[in-house]
Amino acid sequence: MINEELVVLVDREGNAIGTAPKAQVHGPETPLHLAFSCYVFDEHGRVLVSRRALHKITWPGVWTNSCCGHPLPGEPVHAAVIRRLAFELGLQVERVDLLLPDFSYRAVMENGTVEHEICPVYRAVVSVDARPNPDEVAEVKWLPWDSFAEGVLSGAMPISPWAREQIPLLVALGPDPLAWPVADEDRLPPVARPLAR
Repeated sequence: MINEELVVLVDREGNAIGTAPKAQVHGPETPLHLAFSCYVFDEHGRVLVSRRALHKITWPGVWTNSCCGHPLPGEPVHAAVIRRLAFELGLQVERVDLLLPDFSYRAVMENGTVEHEICPVYRAVVSVDARPNPDEVAEVKWLPWDSFAEGVLSGAMPISPWAREQIPLLVALGPDPLAWPVADEDRLPPVARPLAR
């Protein structure tokens, strides 16, 4: 296949051990691989939440954080975040901030499909509206961070399994998402550290 997108496979210590086609990686035996999550905020501290496109292999139609994706082999994770924000949401950003460098999770859908990722979490701040790509995103909405987080923590707002695990960790960073401390890139798994690949 021409231009087949590859994901980076990793071991439990976060070292790269190879690549695999993205189209073939998600199933009942999904190997651990490198990904990222990003939460987009506006200048008022509202968070942009997105509903995954209905044809997605994993968690179709489910509400989640702003943007998720997989770095390409050799691509710095922060660059992958910027690339996917543009592709999925039409948002041009110059930088993103690392928040949760060592987040990872494993989740299983009702049909047995597994998501298994080392998934650093980032923040982006924008002053424009998103223009969702319908191939990736069904819809988006801006929500006040505190009410969104409260809804997730209480179980009142259905959300993707990775976001459900990320939200308590983000809440622990403080009440103002624009003031959350930026994490040290040295805390990233080896595969995701700058110049690691």
